[in-house]
Amino acid sequence: MYTILITVGVITGIATVLAVLLTFADSYIADYGIKKITINKEKEFEIDGGSTLLSSLTSQSIFIPSACGGKGSCGYCKCKINSGGGPVLATELSYLSKDDLQNNVRLSCQVKVKEDMSIEIPAELFNVKMFSATVEKSTNVTDKIKQLRFKITSNDPASLDFKAGQYIQLLAPPYPGSPEEVYRAYSIASATKDEGYIELLIGYVEGGIVTTYVHQHLSNDDKVTFTGPYGDFYLQDTDAEVILVAVGTGMAPIRSILYELLAQKSERKISFFFGARTKSDLFLLDEMEMFERELPNFKFIPTLSRPEENDDWTGEVGRVTHAIEKRLEESDSPKEAYLCGSAPMIDSTVKVLVAKGIPEEKVYFDKFD
Repeated sequence: MYTILITVGVITGIATVLAVLLTFADSYIADYGIKKITINKEKEFEIDGGSTLLSSLTSQSIFIPSACGGKGSCGYCKCKINSGGGPVLATELSYLSKDDLQNNVRLSCQVKVKEDMSIEIPAELFNVKMFSATVEKSTNVTDKIKQLRFKITSNDPASLDFKAGQYIQLLAPPYPGSPEEVYRAYSIASATKDEGYIELLIGYVEGGIVTTYVHQHLSNDDKVTFTGPYGDFYLQDTDAEVILVAVGTGMAPIRSILYELLAQKSERKISFFFGARTKSDLFLLDEMEMFERELPNFKFIPTLSRPEENDDWTGEVGRVTHAIEKRLEESDSPKEAYLCGSAPMIDSTVKVLVAKGIPEEKVYFDKFD
């Protein structure tokens, strides 16, 4: 027993010394000094070197999308680094395409600021802000999906200026079982004119850090933080016929798009194909009925892939692509489609829509990871 205690003490002592040395090295040996970051050749700022580019930008209230909290496991935080990025790291390679590598596109969460840098980011990211809000309402719309309504409480900005279809990144603070702050992306489900508020539809994923926070820890009147808006998936300003396709929480951006069309008093032909497993997985049906009343050329087409015997279901059965193949009429009139769901659903739906005569460049989508 005495020998074991000595061994444990020696190992603990070595670990403590190593920790002190690493702290010293990070603070002094790896002191890179003040470094300048130039963005899009027009905006400059100086920061203490040594942090990741992602966190350095965040410190200047420039918010790059990142769904993994800077751990290099989502690939969202790409930006072009013209100079000062150093060699590409092994942790980046699986997220960078051949074109990315040729165009100096990197993961900002993996690149450390060790020298002056020149980078490029989409200009719209300068419009992304951080918001404070409170949970005004949290409702279970199915056994796995919550509808959340946030009241924005920050004074500047006091409302979120977004396009129907875009998303925000919600911050989950530390909670029992999750010691770190984590951001995740969620599509905005509310109308653009609903100033001072946003709504989200968030499904529960077992083991998901933010979904667990939302479903098991977040309550009415709680304070929340989010950044936004993000994304290039949004309703286009045309007169083309609109095809909407979603499954599960993919309803969120489609709902926002429908409210936008309603605000426009649109007379465009609109078809919304929504896929679910069973009848109990359908939700917001009262709103779909409202859209059918208020939008003269709108049709909601739900389809169940696994209807149960007691569902008494008389609607479409099968995958959502089957309903599209059956119900979508081919014509020479211009069409555009908006899709939100899992990657396999998106990929299979794009093929069906292209086969129906819709140009692939007119098929816009937002894929879940």
